[in-house]
Amino acid sequence: MGQRPNTLTPEASPQHFLGAKMREWRTRRGLSLAKLKNRIRYDYSYMGRVERGEQAPSEALVRAYDQALEAGGRLVRLYLQIQSGADIVALTRDHVAKAGPHVANGLPDLPDSLPGHALSEEEGVAVPCRTSDGRIIFVSVPRRLFLGGIGAAAAGIAAAPLAQASRPAPRIPVPDSNPIEHFQAIRRVLIDSDNLFGPHQLLARVQEQINAITALREGKRGADRRQLLQIQTQFAELCGWFHQDAGDHRAAQYWTDRALQWSHMAGDPDLTVYVLARKGQLAGDMKDPVEAVDAAEAAEEAARPGTRLAAVAATYAAHGHALRGDARESMRAYDHARELLHGDINPESTWGVWLDDAYIDVHRSRSLSALGDHQAAADGFRAAITALPAGYHRDKGVYLAREALAHAGARDAEQASSVGLQALAIGAETRSARILTELAQLDSVLLPWRDVPSVREFRDALNAVVLHEA
Repeated sequence: MGQRPNTLTPEASPQHFLGAKMREWRTRRGLSLAKLKNRIRYDYSYMGRVERGEQAPSEALVRAYDQALEAGGRLVRLYLQIQSGADIVALTRDHVAKAGPHVANGLPDLPDSLPGHALSEEEGVAVPCRTSDGRIIFVSVPRRLFLGGIGAAAAGIAAAPLAQASRPAPRIPVPDSNPIEHFQAIRRVLIDSDNLFGPHQLLARVQEQINAITALREGKRGADRRQLLQIQTQFAELCGWFHQDAGDHRAAQYWTDRALQWSHMAGDPDLTVYVLARKGQLAGDMKDPVEAVDAAEAAEEAARPGTRLAAVAATYAAHGHALRGDARESMRAYDHARELLHGDINPESTWGVWLDDAYIDVHRSRSLSALGDHQAAADGFRAAITALPAGYHRDKGVYLAREALAHAGARDAEQASSVGLQALAIGAETRSARILTELAQLDSVLLPWRDVPSVREFRDALNAVVLHEA
């Protein structure tokens, strides 16, 4: 017997009303949260908070619900109504004609099984698009259009390969001598290539390695099996990171969750902690502060002494606090991360070797920007860019885009445009959705200065690399 769902209060606010409607559609289709999670690849605790009205959903989550539950666009329209400022009175008036017996407080009998749901070619990828009134918005475009080709610039921005683990594992030959070293060498090459060129050309390669490792695991036992699971976990986490940078957060969640699952199977607690911390980072990129803080703090609590993992986790938790608007707790967490970094670290530990003061500072700058301290954020990004080692080309583009947005927040439109152009050059080359998302926001913030020549130059340049409304 399943646990009876919590009573909802749809009349409490527009957010509660939307959450109740999302649950109503789910229960109409006879799906539990866990079964819907298997279809849309979102964390079910996040879905539950949204349905209870405890957290605002992202537009991507609402669209995923609408499509998976065959709601015919009703949930998306309701979400857009709320985004445009509709209050609870207007919402209840608009929807009362369609109201039937409210089913959100009780579940019907569920079928024993439902067919699995893979990410299909009809599902959407977020792509920047210039609207007729000059704004840049992100629209959902079916992946199949990219497979057929809809324009080199737009396809390059968002056409990430599908995240499917059910594909049969091909028998890809690997050296008989030491396959672990072979895969580790490939992973290092992929990471270096990503820093230079971005993720899009690499996603197929990383998934090929995952399939090859799956084939090699057959019949293995003991230490051989654990080592293969460890390297497979590392490739799955890398695949999640590539999708995250490509802007496909659903696929990023899927692969990061697979990495977490495989890390437990491998019996590697450090690897599990690292993937859990990465879930906190991903949640921060998705602007989900509750999940960001919860995942990162869980990772910090589980981290073994002597590694940098606790400092990594504390850094990601700090940004989650900033997304909540809690400046004091965010800055305290960054100070805590720095203390952990300079604590008693085993020099032989390889975990988080990239974590240094500059890495913490750049995340702190992002949090300062989220908290409204734009000038301090811009100064922090400038210092981080100056200190960035050679080879981190794509990361430089991300930092430049965020610096530009901070300058715009500080009302320095000319400097924002100048730095934004530098970021755009890297964004167009690497096709990083993280860069282009920041620049789309910059484009919107700079609207009051659209007649300034440098702003016009930036907007024209951005205009050349995005789709346009038909």
